[in-house]
Amino acid sequence: PSRRGGFFFMDWLLELGYIGLFIGSFGAATIIPFSADVLLVAMIMAGADPYIAVGVAIVGNFLGGLTSYGIGRMAKWEWMSKMGVTQQTLDQHKQKVSQWGPMLALLTWVPFVGDVFAVVLGFYRTHFWKTAFWMFVGKSARFIVWALLALGSLNFVNSPCE
Repeated sequence: PSRRGGFFFMDWLLELGYIGLFIGSFGAATIIPFSADVLLVAMIMAGADPYIAVGVAIVGNFLGGLTSYGIGRMAKWEWMSKMGVTQQTLDQHKQKVSQWGPMLALLTWVPFVGDVFAVVLGFYRTHFWKTAFWMFVGKSARFIVWALLALGSLNFVNSPCE
């Protein structure tokens, strides 16, 4: 608690260890503006087992993404219009969903727009299992890449100078 603002939340999650990583990863896959990538890298840099950390981050983020999908699936047009979503915006998303279908879930890892993709895929009722599969693939690849980058930087920092 020595830091102020958003750092306090990050410190708190790091203090919780893998449970904090799960909570942060889950929340980051919903409308909560938070970076699960930073949390994963911080955990690995602090000495967490990278395999467990990546697994926890994937599961948390995947379940958060499925939650966003479920929210979209329950949504009604009236709710969307009250939130300021126009028919034109929905039509644009419908075109993307029609073109790419559940494969669009591969991009649910992308910051900011990924959460929107998850909700839209639910709203247009794409096939659940196919959507879940592509969402899992995209989110897994994201965390594996971040873990490899973190491990690579640790190896670089810890390598002896010659």
